[in-house]
Amino acid sequence: MTDILVLTEQQLRQRIHLDRTIIDIVEQAFRGLAEGGVVMPPVLSMHLPDVNGEVDIKTAYVPGLAGFAVKISPGFFDNPARGLPSTSGMMAVLDAQTGRVRAVLLDNGYLTDIRTAAAGGVAARHLARADATRAAIFGAGLQARLQLQALRLVRPIDRAVIWARDAARAQALAAELDSPDLRVHATADPAEAAGFADIVVTTTPATEPIFRAAWLRPGMHVTAMGSDQPGKNELDPHCLDRADLYVADRASQTRLMGELRAAFEAKTYDVDARVPELGQIIAQTHPGRTDAHQITICDLTGTGAQDTAIATHALAAFSKDT
Repeated sequence: MTDILVLTEQQLRQRIHLDRTIIDIVEQAFRGLAEGGVVMPPVLSMHLPDVNGEVDIKTAYVPGLAGFAVKISPGFFDNPARGLPSTSGMMAVLDAQTGRVRAVLLDNGYLTDIRTAAAGGVAARHLARADATRAAIFGAGLQARLQLQALRLVRPIDRAVIWARDAARAQALAAELDSPDLRVHATADPAEAAGFADIVVTTTPATEPIFRAAWLRPGMHVTAMGSDQPGKNELDPHCLDRADLYVADRASQTRLMGELRAAFEAKTYDVDARVPELGQIIAQTHPGRTDAHQITICDLTGTGAQDTAIATHALAAFSKDT
Protein backbone atom coordinates (compact mmCIF):
# COMPACT_ATOMS: atom_id res chain seq x y z
CA MET A 1 0.00 0.00 0.00
CA THR A 2 1.33 3.43 -0.96
CA ASP A 3 2.24 5.62 1.99
CA ILE A 4 0.08 8.71 2.44
CA LEU A 5 2.04 11.88 3.10
CA VAL A 6 0.66 13.94 5.97
CA LEU A 7 1.75 17.57 6.16
CA THR A 8 1.01 19.98 8.98
CA GLU A 9 0.30 23.69 8.85
CA GLN A 10 3.75 24.41 10.28
CA GLN A 11 5.45 22.38 7.56
CA LEU A 12 3.41 24.04 4.82
CA ARG A 13 4.13 27.51 6.16
CA GLN A 14 7.85 26.81 5.92
CA ARG A 15 7.73 26.24 2.14
CA ILE A 16 4.59 27.80 0.71
CA HIS A 17 4.45 31.59 0.73
CA LEU A 18 2.40 34.29 -0.96
CA ASP A 19 4.68 35.32 -3.80
CA ARG A 20 4.58 35.81 -7.56
CA THR A 21 5.00 32.07 -8.11
CA ILE A 22 1.76 31.37 -6.25
CA ILE A 23 -0.01 34.16 -8.13
CA ASP A 24 1.15 32.61 -11.42
CA ILE A 25 -0.05 29.16 -10.32
CA VAL A 26 -3.50 30.47 -9.40
CA GLU A 27 -3.61 32.45 -12.64
CA GLN A 28 -3.02 29.24 -14.60
CA ALA A 29 -5.89 27.59 -12.73
CA PHE A 30 -8.21 30.39 -13.88
CA ARG A 31 -6.89 30.04 -17.44
CA GLY A 32 -7.66 26.32 -17.29
CA LEU A 33 -11.27 27.05 -16.40
CA ALA A 34 -11.55 29.17 -19.54
CA GLU A 35 -9.73 26.79 -21.87
CA GLY A 36 -11.80 23.75 -20.98
CA GLY A 37 -11.21 20.26 -19.61
CA VAL A 38 -11.50 21.25 -15.95
CA VAL A 39 -14.09 19.22 -14.05
CA MET A 40 -15.38 21.32 -11.16
CA PRO A 41 -18.67 20.42 -9.44
CA PRO A 42 -20.75 23.01 -7.60
CA VAL A 43 -19.60 24.02 -4.13
CA LEU A 44 -21.13 21.95 -1.34
CA SER A 45 -21.97 24.59 1.22
CA MET A 46 -23.51 24.32 4.68
CA HIS A 47 -24.57 27.40 6.64
CA LEU A 48 -24.81 27.12 10.44
CA PRO A 49 -26.55 30.30 11.62
CA ASP A 50 -26.94 29.12 15.21
CA VAL A 51 -23.15 29.21 15.67
CA ASN A 52 -22.35 31.91 13.07
CA GLY A 53 -20.52 29.31 11.05
CA GLU A 54 -20.27 27.78 7.62
CA VAL A 55 -18.55 24.85 5.92
CA ASP A 56 -17.63 24.67 2.23
CA ILE A 57 -16.35 21.63 0.32
CA LYS A 58 -14.64 22.34 -2.98
CA THR A 59 -12.81 20.21 -5.53
CA ALA A 60 -11.72 20.20 -9.17
CA TYR A 61 -9.84 18.05 -11.63
CA VAL A 62 -7.44 20.14 -13.69
CA PRO A 63 -5.89 18.46 -16.77
CA GLY A 64 -2.12 18.39 -16.66
CA LEU A 65 -1.84 18.34 -12.87
CA ALA A 66 -0.70 15.15 -11.15
CA GLY A 67 -3.43 15.24 -8.54
CA PHE A 68 -6.65 16.89 -7.48
CA ALA A 69 -7.70 18.26 -4.12
CA VAL A 70 -10.84 17.85 -2.06
CA LYS A 71 -11.01 20.66 0.48
CA ILE A 72 -13.06 21.04 3.63
CA SER A 73 -13.14 24.69 4.68
CA PRO A 74 -15.00 25.78 7.85
CA GLY A 75 -15.50 29.41 8.77
CA PHE A 76 -16.74 30.10 12.31
CA PHE A 77 -16.87 33.85 12.77
CA ASP A 78 -17.31 34.00 16.53
CA ASN A 79 -13.98 32.20 16.99
CA PRO A 80 -11.84 35.34 17.46
CA ALA A 81 -13.71 36.03 20.71
CA ARG A 82 -12.61 32.56 21.78
CA GLY A 83 -9.02 33.23 20.88
CA LEU A 84 -9.28 31.07 17.75
CA PRO A 85 -8.97 31.95 14.04
CA SER A 86 -12.17 32.24 12.03
CA THR A 87 -11.05 29.76 9.40
CA SER A 88 -9.55 26.29 9.51
CA GLY A 89 -9.78 23.13 7.43
CA MET A 90 -7.80 20.57 5.46
CA MET A 91 -7.21 19.20 1.97
CA ALA A 92 -6.87 15.67 0.67
CA VAL A 93 -4.85 15.25 -2.53
CA LEU A 94 -5.74 12.30 -4.76
CA ASP A 95 -3.75 10.93 -7.67
CA ALA A 96 -5.27 12.15 -10.93
CA GLN A 97 -4.58 8.81 -12.67
CA THR A 98 -5.57 6.29 -10.02
CA GLY A 99 -7.75 8.17 -7.54
CA ARG A 100 -5.55 6.97 -4.67
CA VAL A 101 -5.01 9.34 -1.77
CA ARG A 102 -1.50 10.76 -2.03
CA ALA A 103 -1.50 13.27 0.80
CA VAL A 104 -3.49 14.89 3.57
CA LEU A 105 -2.66 18.55 4.06
CA LEU A 106 -3.59 19.61 7.57
CA ASP A 107 -3.14 23.24 6.63
CA ASN A 108 -5.77 24.61 9.01
CA GLY A 109 -6.94 26.91 6.21
CA TYR A 110 -3.48 28.27 5.42
CA LEU A 111 -3.45 27.18 1.77
CA THR A 112 -6.95 28.57 1.29
CA ASP A 113 -5.83 31.90 2.73
CA ILE A 114 -2.86 32.02 0.35
CA ARG A 115 -4.74 31.01 -2.78
CA THR A 116 -7.55 33.45 -1.98
CA ALA A 117 -5.09 36.31 -1.66
CA ALA A 118 -3.35 35.18 -4.85
CA ALA A 119 -6.68 35.30 -6.68
CA GLY A 120 -7.00 38.93 -5.62
CA GLY A 121 -3.55 39.52 -7.07
CA VAL A 122 -4.57 37.87 -10.34
CA ALA A 123 -7.70 40.03 -10.54
CA ALA A 124 -5.69 43.22 -9.99
CA ARG A 125 -3.01 42.14 -12.46
CA HIS A 126 -5.57 41.83 -15.24
CA LEU A 127 -8.19 44.43 -14.35
CA ALA A 128 -6.64 47.26 -12.33
CA ARG A 129 -4.80 50.14 -13.96
CA ALA A 130 -1.09 49.50 -14.32
CA ASP A 131 -0.32 52.80 -12.56
CA ALA A 132 -2.52 52.12 -9.52
CA THR A 133 -0.65 53.18 -6.37
CA ARG A 134 -3.37 53.55 -3.72
CA ALA A 135 -5.42 50.75 -2.18
CA ALA A 136 -8.39 50.64 0.18
CA ILE A 137 -9.01 47.46 2.11
CA PHE A 138 -12.44 46.94 3.64
CA GLY A 139 -11.99 44.63 6.61
CA ALA A 140 -9.24 44.13 9.17
CA GLY A 141 -8.82 40.36 9.32
CA LEU A 142 -6.22 38.04 7.85
CA GLN A 143 -7.45 38.46 4.27
CA ALA A 144 -7.18 42.24 4.60
CA ARG A 145 -3.49 41.84 5.32
CA LEU A 146 -2.91 39.19 2.64
CA GLN A 147 -4.90 40.96 -0.08
CA LEU A 148 -2.79 44.07 0.39
CA GLN A 149 0.35 41.95 0.21
CA ALA A 150 -0.87 40.34 -3.02
CA LEU A 151 -1.70 43.72 -4.56
CA ARG A 152 1.85 44.89 -3.96
CA LEU A 153 3.16 41.90 -5.93
CA VAL A 154 1.33 43.02 -9.08
CA ARG A 155 0.88 46.79 -8.78
CA PRO A 156 3.09 49.64 -7.43
CA ILE A 157 1.00 50.18 -4.29
CA ASP A 158 2.72 52.56 -1.87
CA ARG A 159 -0.25 53.93 0.08
CA ALA A 160 -3.21 52.15 1.63
CA VAL A 161 -6.16 52.78 3.90
CA ILE A 162 -7.98 50.29 6.11
CA TRP A 163 -11.66 50.54 6.98
CA ALA A 164 -13.51 48.04 9.16
CA ARG A 165 -16.70 48.04 11.18
CA ASP A 166 -14.46 47.58 14.21
CA ALA A 167 -12.48 50.83 14.09
CA ALA A 168 -10.01 49.66 16.72
CA ARG A 169 -9.05 46.62 14.64
CA ALA A 170 -8.62 48.83 11.58
CA GLN A 171 -6.34 51.17 13.53
CA ALA A 172 -4.30 48.25 14.88
CA LEU A 173 -3.83 46.67 11.44
CA ALA A 174 -2.89 49.99 9.85
CA ALA A 175 -0.30 50.64 12.55
CA GLU A 176 1.14 47.16 12.07
CA LEU A 177 1.40 47.43 8.27
CA ASP A 178 2.62 51.02 8.04
CA SER A 179 6.23 51.29 6.88
CA PRO A 180 8.45 53.76 5.00
CA ASP A 181 7.71 52.07 1.65
CA LEU A 182 4.01 51.44 2.36
CA ARG A 183 2.18 54.20 4.19
CA VAL A 184 -0.99 52.78 5.75
CA HIS A 185 -3.64 54.60 7.77
CA ALA A 186 -7.11 53.76 9.04
CA THR A 187 -10.35 55.65 8.67
CA ALA A 188 -13.75 55.34 10.29
CA ASP A 189 -15.45 56.61 7.12
CA PRO A 190 -15.89 54.02 4.34
CA ALA A 191 -16.66 56.72 1.78
CA GLU A 192 -13.32 58.36 2.59
CA ALA A 193 -11.56 55.02 2.12
CA ALA A 194 -13.21 54.52 -1.26
CA GLY A 195 -12.39 58.06 -2.35
CA PHE A 196 -8.72 57.51 -1.56
CA ALA A 197 -8.22 54.38 -3.66
CA ASP A 198 -7.38 53.25 -7.16
CA ILE A 199 -8.06 49.65 -6.06
CA VAL A 200 -10.61 48.57 -3.45
CA VAL A 201 -10.70 45.07 -1.98
CA THR A 202 -13.60 44.02 0.25
CA THR A 203 -12.69 41.17 2.58
CA THR A 204 -15.60 40.81 5.00
CA PRO A 205 -18.38 38.28 5.74
CA ALA A 206 -20.95 41.08 5.43
CA THR A 207 -24.58 40.22 4.78
CA GLU A 208 -25.51 43.82 3.94
CA PRO A 209 -23.60 46.08 1.52
CA ILE A 210 -20.60 47.91 2.93
CA PHE A 211 -19.54 49.53 -0.37
CA ARG A 212 -21.88 51.95 -2.14
CA ALA A 213 -22.28 52.41 -5.88
CA ALA A 214 -21.97 56.18 -5.43
CA TRP A 215 -18.36 55.68 -4.36
CA LEU A 216 -17.28 54.21 -7.70
CA ARG A 217 -15.05 56.53 -9.73
CA PRO A 218 -13.64 56.36 -13.26
CA GLY A 219 -10.50 54.21 -13.34
CA MET A 220 -11.30 52.35 -10.10
CA HIS A 221 -11.03 48.59 -9.75
CA VAL A 222 -12.96 46.70 -7.05
CA THR A 223 -12.33 43.11 -6.01
CA ALA A 224 -15.07 41.67 -3.79
CA MET A 225 -13.96 38.41 -2.20
CA GLY A 226 -16.16 38.03 0.87
CA SER A 227 -19.41 36.78 -0.66
CA ASP A 228 -18.85 33.04 -0.78
CA GLN A 229 -22.22 32.07 0.72
CA PRO A 230 -25.73 32.79 -0.60
CA GLY A 231 -26.53 35.09 2.33
CA LYS A 232 -23.48 37.32 1.97
CA ASN A 233 -23.30 40.66 0.18
CA GLU A 234 -20.55 43.31 0.30
CA LEU A 235 -21.36 45.52 -2.70
CA ASP A 236 -24.39 47.69 -3.29
CA PRO A 237 -26.13 45.79 -6.14
CA HIS A 238 -26.10 48.99 -8.21
CA CYS A 239 -22.30 48.71 -8.35
CA LEU A 240 -22.62 46.03 -11.01
CA ASP A 241 -24.77 48.10 -13.36
CA ARG A 242 -22.53 51.14 -12.86
CA ALA A 243 -19.37 49.20 -13.69
CA ASP A 244 -18.03 49.14 -17.23
CA LEU A 245 -16.89 45.57 -16.74
CA TYR A 246 -18.05 42.97 -14.23
CA VAL A 247 -16.00 39.76 -14.09
CA ALA A 248 -16.71 36.55 -12.15
CA ASP A 249 -14.24 33.93 -11.03
CA ARG A 250 -16.89 31.38 -12.00
CA ALA A 251 -20.17 32.73 -13.33
CA SER A 252 -22.21 29.73 -12.20
CA GLN A 253 -21.00 30.35 -8.63
CA THR A 254 -21.43 34.11 -8.54
CA ARG A 255 -25.00 33.65 -9.74
CA LEU A 256 -25.70 31.62 -6.61
CA MET A 257 -23.46 33.05 -3.91
CA GLY A 258 -21.53 36.06 -5.16
CA GLU A 259 -22.30 39.72 -5.66
CA LEU A 260 -24.07 38.78 -8.87
CA ARG A 261 -26.71 36.91 -6.85
CA ALA A 262 -27.53 40.07 -4.91
CA ALA A 263 -27.68 42.10 -8.13
CA PHE A 264 -30.09 39.58 -9.66
CA GLU A 265 -32.32 39.79 -6.58
CA ALA A 266 -32.26 43.60 -6.74
CA LYS A 267 -32.91 43.48 -10.50
CA THR A 268 -29.88 45.65 -11.23
CA TYR A 269 -28.26 43.12 -13.59
CA ASP A 270 -29.80 41.25 -16.51
CA VAL A 271 -30.20 37.59 -15.53
CA ASP A 272 -29.75 36.61 -19.18
CA ALA A 273 -26.53 38.57 -19.68
CA ARG A 274 -23.37 36.66 -20.50
CA VAL A 275 -20.98 37.01 -17.60
CA PRO A 276 -17.26 37.08 -18.45
CA GLU A 277 -14.95 35.05 -16.24
CA LEU A 278 -11.48 35.96 -15.01
CA GLY A 279 -9.99 33.01 -16.89
CA GLN A 280 -11.36 34.39 -20.16
CA ILE A 281 -9.67 37.72 -19.50
CA ILE A 282 -6.40 35.89 -18.80
CA ALA A 283 -6.75 33.73 -21.92
CA GLN A 284 -7.67 36.85 -23.94
CA THR A 285 -10.90 35.34 -25.19
CA HIS A 286 -12.81 38.25 -23.63
CA PRO A 287 -11.57 41.85 -23.39
CA GLY A 288 -10.51 43.10 -20.00
CA ARG A 289 -9.86 46.72 -19.11
CA THR A 290 -9.58 48.64 -22.36
CA ASP A 291 -8.88 52.13 -21.04
CA ALA A 292 -7.76 53.89 -17.90
CA HIS A 293 -11.20 55.39 -17.18
CA GLN A 294 -13.19 52.18 -16.95
CA ILE A 295 -14.66 50.96 -13.68
CA THR A 296 -13.99 47.25 -13.23
CA ILE A 297 -15.31 44.78 -10.65
CA CYS A 298 -14.14 41.24 -9.99
CA ASP A 299 -16.34 38.92 -7.93
CA LEU A 300 -14.33 36.15 -6.23
CA THR A 301 -16.26 33.28 -4.62
CA GLY A 302 -13.34 30.82 -4.56
CA THR A 303 -12.97 27.83 -6.87
CA GLY A 304 -11.95 24.22 -6.49
CA ALA A 305 -9.51 24.75 -9.35
CA GLN A 306 -7.56 27.17 -7.15
CA ASP A 307 -7.48 24.60 -4.36
CA THR A 308 -6.22 21.85 -6.65
CA ALA A 309 -3.58 24.16 -8.08
CA ILE A 310 -2.10 25.20 -4.74
CA ALA A 311 -2.45 21.74 -3.17
CA THR A 312 -0.60 20.00 -5.98
CA HIS A 313 2.07 22.71 -5.88
CA ALA A 314 2.48 22.20 -2.15
CA LEU A 315 2.69 18.44 -2.54
CA ALA A 316 5.32 18.78 -5.27
CA ALA A 317 7.39 20.98 -2.95
CA PHE A 318 7.61 18.10 -0.46
CA SER A 319 7.72 15.19 -2.89
CA LYS A 320 11.31 16.11 -3.68
CA ASP A 321 12.18 14.97 -0.14
CA THR A 322 10.85 11.44 -0.61
